[in-house]
Amino acid sequence: MLNRTLNISTSPHITKGISTDVIMRNVVWALLPVAAFAVYAFGINALLVLITSVISCVLTEHYLCKFSKKESTITDWSAVITGLLLGLTLPPNFPLWMTFVGGVISMALGKFVFGGLGYNVFNPALVGRAVLQAAFPVAITTWSPAFLANRFSSISSSTLTFPFMEPSVDGMSGATPLAAFKFDQVATDASDLALGLISGSTGETCSLLILLGGIYLVARKMMNWRIPVSVLGTAFVFSGILYLVDNEVFPSPFFMLFSGGLMLGAVFMATDMVASPITPLGVWIYGGIIGLLVIVIRIWGGLPEGVMYAILLANAISPHIDNVIRPRVYGTSKSLKPS
Repeated sequence: MLNRTLNISTSPHITKGISTDVIMRNVVWALLPVAAFAVYAFGINALLVLITSVISCVLTEHYLCKFSKKESTITDWSAVITGLLLGLTLPPNFPLWMTFVGGVISMALGKFVFGGLGYNVFNPALVGRAVLQAAFPVAITTWSPAFLANRFSSISSSTLTFPFMEPSVDGMSGATPLAAFKFDQVATDASDLALGLISGSTGETCSLLILLGGIYLVARKMMNWRIPVSVLGTAFVFSGILYLVDNEVFPSPFFMLFSGGLMLGAVFMATDMVASPITPLGVWIYGGIIGLLVIVIRIWGGLPEGVMYAILLANAISPHIDNVIRPRVYGTSKSLKPS
């Protein structure tokens, strides 16, 4: 008699078979052109910051797994992504020892404390960046201009600062476009912003490359396109309304869209699969909240940039968004809640 086994499981019953490491590896591929342009724009300093950040995140994850007697998870590429994203949010001349500390915090506090991949409440790279912002406010707001003639032949003295020593600022420094507008009312041309011909973090480079990376992931069905569209769309519309009200006080929506870390945050950070909502309506609300908060912080806040705080705040309320707008179960009343 032929024995047959009936497997009973919950939906989905048909899967594409894409594993976590495949998705994460593709995100790395999408980020590499952005990182490469950052190195081209800022030189050796940016390369060292990115390498240090990635190494710090990978080593921290490996040794935390070893300490907790778990199998190392560095092969899933998530630590590499965190390292790249953290490095891209830092100034290109940021001290390497501070960069290393940021990587440790990102993995330990932003990921491992919550249980590892799939359990983190906040985007780990932004957790590390937020702690660095609080601990080293001067170093993290000291910028070097892009495309310096000696960017491939010399290393900034601040980059090689010894641990726990105050970094020395080189004679050449520049303000970001957001800082220049907020404090001096000087606007930067939108084309320069889109092409990355500006000072700023290593990730405030070519917005077009960031968009192409996002399009690649959307085409591979590895990113929810609704999140970046809602973030960027809300930011564009809200800033556009303010610009129409008074274009001498408020910057153009194109300036808001391409300046700072909005593009990088919308495409690669707000779309964190774990820290973002899962319901279709929820992701639109989530993205809208981020876009709105970014403009509010930039215009009326004390800091010129608000992407990091906007995403972290939205991460915090993400589960509540899904809970409030939870779809009605077919065949039940809308007020019925599962026990």
